[in-house]
Amino acid sequence: MLHPDEQVKAYLWDIRDAARDVAKFVRGVKFEEFEKNKVLRYAVERQLRLIGDVADHIPPKYREKHPEIDWGKLMGLHHMIEHQYGDTLAKRVWLAATESLPEMMGNLEKLL
Repeated sequence: MLHPDEQVKAYLWDIRDAARDVAKFVRGVKFEEFEKNKVLRYAVERQLRLIGDVADHIPPKYREKHPEIDWGKLMGLHHMIEHQYGDTLAKRVWLAATESLPEMMGNLEKLL
């Protein structure tokens, strides 16, 4: 079993790796292509959901020490995918992947 600090670091690495995957998946892609390509959409959704799940496992005390990270938004990625459907989901996933996530990752990178 990992020491709690090592576990948090492992979670942060998982979030970073998933975010990097999302960035690779959407690089050079236009929304219209993203919307039509189910495999691409599902891959991005999967990674965003993973980010939300992993962020939720980071202890509250650690999250409180690092308010520069929008933990609620990271954790909310999972819920957004769970509770949105159709066109709304595609648009929200696209915005999360191309706008929200890149903004949040700058601060997270500093913790690693």
